[in-house]
Amino acid sequence: MANLQSLFPRITHAQNEQELRSLILVEVSEYFAAKRSGLFFVEQLPLLEGKLQKVMQLALSTKYNPVVRYLVERHAPVHEALVISPKAWQLICPRADHWHVMVGPIVNQGQLVGVIGLTRTLGMPAFDTQNLLDLSALCLHLSAWVATVRSPKFSQHKLPYPQFQTNRLTPRELQIAELVAQGRTSSQIGAELWITENSVKQALKRMFRKLEVSSRAEMVARLSASTMAHYQKELF
Repeated sequence: MANLQSLFPRITHAQNEQELRSLILVEVSEYFAAKRSGLFFVEQLPLLEGKLQKVMQLALSTKYNPVVRYLVERHAPVHEALVISPKAWQLICPRADHWHVMVGPIVNQGQLVGVIGLTRTLGMPAFDTQNLLDLSALCLHLSAWVATVRSPKFSQHKLPYPQFQTNRLTPRELQIAELVAQGRTSSQIGAELWITENSVKQALKRMFRKLEVSSRAEMVARLSASTMAHYQKELF
């Protein structure tokens, strides 16, 4: 069973939004007994056209969606039962997998910059007051994280070395490779990234195949050469 306190250090370890999702969303869903969860940042929402755009505009409208209106006006977590009757909610959102919803705000410099949302299906209990309190604590940490990673100081000093550059590895695999380059063992990498030692070993096997190498040293050398070529191209 996930623990709320265990999620807070995971948030501080994240270097970007994509990594933040990979570090916490599974555990957030488990902790809140949610069937679905999502972490969204306003500037990253997809640009839609036609009917999909109209549906999205209505879903996120403060005029037509009281949950969104509550969230924007108060910058406080909310579940649908707090602001609307069950019958009215079914008209707004008739989907069975969104029978109950809870949404929390991510705030930076007084502006709503993102949300974390959770849903439960028909037949599951509604979110309650304790869930709101717990989500509020989580949102405070997420908002503090956003303020930190978007500060100029963090951008300049986030890493003491250039990140590896290659399109062969996923962002998570690149993160593992960077820790390998720092001399970390599989056990240490697992502890830092909040994954098992075996997961690290399996990831390394996949990375070796992708890069066509047979050892950690060869992998680091290959990635270092690729990164140097990338930066030379950027400079010249």
